[in-house]
Amino acid sequence: MPSPDHQIDALLRAGVDRSAIHLGKASGAKDSRPSLDLVLKLLREGDTLKVTRLDRLSRSVLHLVTLGADLRERGVGLHVIEQGIDTDTMEGRAMFGMLSVLAELSAS
Repeated sequence: MPSPDHQIDALLRAGVDRSAIHLGKASGAKDSRPSLDLVLKLLREGDTLKVTRLDRLSRSVLHLVTLGADLRERGVGLHVIEQGIDTDTMEGRAMFGMLSVLAELSAS
């Protein structure tokens, strides 16, 4: 398994407190991962989930779209540092809208 140092450094540079960084050990292909599950439980309205890349959340577009919708309904933002996606911006919301369309097309 590769070293998480790059991800930790990127999160620290993005203003994440070291005590708020949670590292997952399981593959992103799994829907249920203990570290991600914990983080999702800890998030409250007005919080922002920061990740280095979308593939750190999931390998499935459908899972990403579902997760994005859940965060939006809860009033939680999503900031993907290396890909410049921030759902607090119109562009970031548009990216998730495009992912929704792709997920819908692949399901049909």
